[in-house]
Amino acid sequence: MKTVAQSVEEIIKKKPFLESALAQGLINMTSLAKDILPTVKEDLRKEINQGAIVMAIKRLAPTLEFQINHKVKGVLNNLGDITVRSKLADYTFSVSETLIKNQLTFLELVGSHPDLYYAVSRGVYETTIVISDKFQEEVESIFKDEIVISKKIGLSSLTIKLPEENTKVAGIYYYIFRDLAWDGINIQEVISTTNEFTIIVDDNQVEKAFRLLKNLGK
Repeated sequence: MKTVAQSVEEIIKKKPFLESALAQGLINMTSLAKDILPTVKEDLRKEINQGAIVMAIKRLAPTLEFQINHKVKGVLNNLGDITVRSKLADYTFSVSETLIKNQLTFLELVGSHPDLYYAVSRGVYETTIVISDKFQEEVESIFKDEIVISKKIGLSSLTIKLPEENTKVAGIYYYIFRDLAWDGINIQEVISTTNEFTIIVDDNQVEKAFRLLKNLGK
């Protein structure tokens, strides 16, 4: 039979922002208990005292704080350098039978410019290419017969080197993207490999995003 503590934990963990705020001691537990009381009653199908919910929350908060401080923050404290690139263009094309052939031509272009930053990300129905905006004419010429779903310019990228243990700790990306969301930073694209990831943002938000990422482990 499910307990009050189990029900409370399930409810809170379905709301990541609430979970984080509770772990940081920013939530009034009595008010929270009053707010989730109807949900707990419905979940357990019986009358529940509000005080029991408060006690369950008090027991849960230190556990959440431990998970954040001792696992995730251990990785965030070891983030590597942040590389910033500006003046980027972002193209998204519909996947077609000719797209791969045109991508080969595109790779020949970037291969002749070894210092050029570019990224290609293919989904089921779309392919996105991020490249320096000074190559807009070349890209648009190569893919002139493809369907352009979107084109964005005036973008910057921030690439972060992650410690190797990042793949063994759950929640790393959540806490990074949570802080970006809290600061109102809109992410245009996300590009990742095993030990690094890149976010693409508007030029006017790159300085704010850099400061936030630089201070993640503090």
